[in-house]
Amino acid sequence: MSDKTDSGRTRFPFISSDAFVSPTDRVALTNLQKTPLLPLLVRKFNEYAVDKIFYVKNSAESVRCGPNQFPTLFHMMQEAASILNVPEPELYVKYDYSYNAYTAGVNRTFITLHSALVDNFTNDELMFIIGHEMGHIKCGHVLYQMMGRMLIPLLEVIGDVTLGVGKLAGVGLVMGFYEWMRQAEFSCDRAGLLVSQNVRDSFSATMKLGCGSTRLNEEMNLDAFLEQARSHSEQAGLEGLAKGLLFLMYTWQLDHPQVVFRAKGLDEWIKSSAYETILGGQYAQDMTGGFQMGGQRRCKGCSTMVSATVRFCPNCGSDLNSAAPATPPPAAACAKCGAALARGAKFCADCGASVQ
Repeated sequence: MSDKTDSGRTRFPFISSDAFVSPTDRVALTNLQKTPLLPLLVRKFNEYAVDKIFYVKNSAESVRCGPNQFPTLFHMMQEAASILNVPEPELYVKYDYSYNAYTAGVNRTFITLHSALVDNFTNDELMFIIGHEMGHIKCGHVLYQMMGRMLIPLLEVIGDVTLGVGKLAGVGLVMGFYEWMRQAEFSCDRAGLLVSQNVRDSFSATMKLGCGSTRLNEEMNLDAFLEQARSHSEQAGLEGLAKGLLFLMYTWQLDHPQVVFRAKGLDEWIKSSAYETILGGQYAQDMTGGFQMGGQRRCKGCSTMVSATVRFCPNCGSDLNSAAPATPPPAAACAKCGAALARGAKFCADCGASVQ
């Protein structure tokens, strides 16, 4: 494979997410993984087949891109995947007037673009958005992101299981999830730039996420926006109690950073020379070849291959960082005759009863 795409963009063979992941993303994820309720949350996520529900819902209400359906977007997705060394996900377009895109599907990963983005963003700006979503895949964010979107109903279930204790402990879990989801966006903005390889279009896409696209587009001033981002103080004129109230009333529950902070974070990363260094071919590599969720390892409890960036097995909830061998999950039994069932079996081998 050439190190250049047909459009002239540079590919990054075997690039690891470590090359661009934000330190704040890594710290927030580590803190999230320390939450005692997380293994139970993972098990409930799988028990209620949330992954399949998301996929079925999305594929029913969106149009899938392919060589003969929105081929421009499809080939942009293919190019982005080749740049970051990520296996191609499915790509969909969904009618929605809001500027948004999302990635979901642990076992069958897909990216969905809202139609407003396709209507109002240039192709180069869309490459930044698609690259951003590819970053979520490369960094192994997808499982935790999906759980974050389902936090409230899952915590209700956990609360019932734990006689209400889970609901109390869940407050800290919710705050931890939102904090990590915000920090993860900084990593993926870097991935978006690595895919678009156009600094100004990456910033203009970020600006449009904040102000939209209007009849006065020709009056948009990217330099003024960047000056706003560079001069914006974290304090924003607030101190002490006022800053704390702003966080409690509003900021803590955002799942994305505000656009000015996103622009500022990307600008500072560019100024650190990290972007140019990667563009020049010097970056951390993952010689496994870039699996769908990055590097992988085998769960000791159920032998499932999972992302190396995930601490808890998405199949059985085992702690993958534990040195002690995990106890394998009990085998499922046939409801009719009680015989043990092989994993994935649709019919009982002893009595022939359907098990699904």
